[in-house]
Amino acid sequence: MNITPFFVLKSVNMAFGQIWANKTRSFLTALGIIVGVASVTAVIAALTGLKAKVLAEFETVGAARIFVFPDRPENSPRQKFPWEKCKLKIAECQAIKDQCPSVKGITPLVDVGLSAESDNASIDGINVNGIWPAWHDAVGRKVIKGRPFTQIDVDTARQVALINEAAIDELKLPGDPLGAHVLLGGRRFLVVGVVETLQAQMFGMNSSQAEIFIPFSVAEKLLDRDFFMRFAALAVSPEKADEAKAEIEFVMRRQRGLQPGDPNTFRVAAIDQYINQFKTLAAGVTAIAGGIVGISLLVGGIGIMNIMLVSVSERTREIGLRKAVGATPAAILLQFLLEAVTLTVLGGFAGLVIGKLMALGLTFIPGANLEQADVPFWAVFLAIAFSALVGVAFGMFPAIKASRLDPIEALRHE
Repeated sequence: MNITPFFVLKSVNMAFGQIWANKTRSFLTALGIIVGVASVTAVIAALTGLKAKVLAEFETVGAARIFVFPDRPENSPRQKFPWEKCKLKIAECQAIKDQCPSVKGITPLVDVGLSAESDNASIDGINVNGIWPAWHDAVGRKVIKGRPFTQIDVDTARQVALINEAAIDELKLPGDPLGAHVLLGGRRFLVVGVVETLQAQMFGMNSSQAEIFIPFSVAEKLLDRDFFMRFAALAVSPEKADEAKAEIEFVMRRQRGLQPGDPNTFRVAAIDQYINQFKTLAAGVTAIAGGIVGISLLVGGIGIMNIMLVSVSERTREIGLRKAVGATPAAILLQFLLEAVTLTVLGGFAGLVIGKLMALGLTFIPGANLEQADVPFWAVFLAIAFSALVGVAFGMFPAIKASRLDPIEALRHE
């Protein structure tokens, strides 16, 4: 008997007939494959949605943004590089502003943990941000009502504040809060402007979206001497980001008196570095999560092998009859192998449908930030291909056993 395309189609049709004739058994057999593919699909959809969300938030910051952090060198004695020497200083920020032509704007940033109160509501433990007027350009946040801070606000340490729309809602301020007052840590601040609210804070780790900003000189007075400060800068263009980083590093080393052989006591990073690092991390997490959940596919494969062995035992006389009329061992092997693959692929398709529905359900979970959860095409292809591979791997042994049956002994089988 020659193995032709017609024979393959006939074998697949027979496989569907066997599955339909034993619907319950076939379903229970394929259940491991269904659960495995559905789980892998849902996990990949969730991670894809989270990745898209985080990358979108990164992109709102912009490719021309640069950040400077204090950093103690590794494997260096603390006596030579104490924290006091690693901390960023206002003089360094001013030097970058004055001496780096590729830097369009720069601001120091500090967070002050304070309570915020209005006449109608209060927020406990909010991070109030101290900034320079250049903050708006440096981080890409615009004033949508009122005015931004001016250099006079910083120089005279005026107790004025910028708030976002979420803070207006949470503090129950008037729709137009300009001229209203809020108490921050017991101090009275005048609201002079409203800044746009970010779509969501990074990773959704804070349920409050309220943000309050005050002049850096005021925040400096509210902090102890060991406060953590970082810089946010904006290059004149994304193409100049690397040049701006080099200029900042040069100015910082000169400000700190570092010699050519000394390590940096600070870290300069552009947003594209964080994007690349996150993509690498997300790919690793996806692979690990997919591998762990994929164990259920192997369990399902074992179930496929068991049921195919049972099928070989039940159809021994049929196999003997086929061989008696001319079926070759290769034809018998292919027939049973196709039955196993057909069963696993059907289970894979069913798992994909369930996984797609689970991914759709993830988009409706409030606060999960998985609105962009979706099953990518490569995951669909991988799920079906892996299901077929499981069918081949675990269907091969029963198929080989069937192909090696002696036709005379098979015909005698009761």
